[in-house]
Amino acid sequence: MAVYRVFEALDELVAIVEEARSVPMTAGCVVPRGDVLELLDDIKDSIPGELDDAQDVLDQRETLLGDAREHAETTIAKADSESEAVLAHARAEADRILSEAKAQADRMVDEASAHSKSLIEDATEEARRLQTSAAREFEAVTGRARAEAQRTIDAANNTYDKSVADGIAEQQRLVSETEVVAAAKSEAERIIDAAHAEADRLRGDCDVYVDEKLAQFEEILTGTLRSVNRGRHQLRTGAGMHDYVEYPRSVDETREATHSRDTHRGSYDRDQGSPLAV
Repeated sequence: MAVYRVFEALDELVAIVEEARSVPMTAGCVVPRGDVLELLDDIKDSIPGELDDAQDVLDQRETLLGDAREHAETTIAKADSESEAVLAHARAEADRILSEAKAQADRMVDEASAHSKSLIEDATEEARRLQTSAAREFEAVTGRARAEAQRTIDAANNTYDKSVADGIAEQQRLVSETEVVAAAKSEAERIIDAAHAEADRLRGDCDVYVDEKLAQFEEILTGTLRSVNRGRHQLRTGAGMHDYVEYPRSVDETREATHSRDTHRGSYDRDQGSPLAV
């Protein structure tokens, strides 16, 4: 309401000035002094106290701005100092965490290396054991095969010698009798042929027996190689070995080499005669 009164007083003051009598020969006018002073007092009394406060604020503006600027600079400096301290602490903490992570990684690598070395040693020992066992089995099988082959050959030779001796004796007996010479000769040749056929059959049986024993030993060696390959594959998979590690020959390559050897041996038997032949 005080603001409205100021405006009303100003309007009345303007009306008094406009309605005042002019002074001849001048630009002035005659106004009632008492009315004007009364209106001015009303205006002065109606002016709000906030205007004075605002003027005081305006008068203290520079001081307030200086204080605010100083406070802002102090706050910024404090914030910078705190941020540098926090950053330094964060860097120290990051360095500590990185150092601990590196130590942990080194420890894990050492443990993995030790475990891998242990696995390699165990696999090597197992391979050596299997190799020794396979060698003993091979010697035992080949020894039995040789003994059985020699026994069969000896029996065939004895049968052959006995058949030949019986044939010769029978032939000599029949020769003494002129009327049965031709029959005795034919019978002797038959006995000799039968003896040769029996000897050949016994030799073939011996070769078949030796070949079966060798095939059984080949199966044993193949199973051993498969076990070693599986062990080495598991070892490579667990230790993270690279693909360029040298692998042993596969079972198919071993069988192919064995087949080639057997073929060569068979060719030798056909060209030179069986080594078991008497």
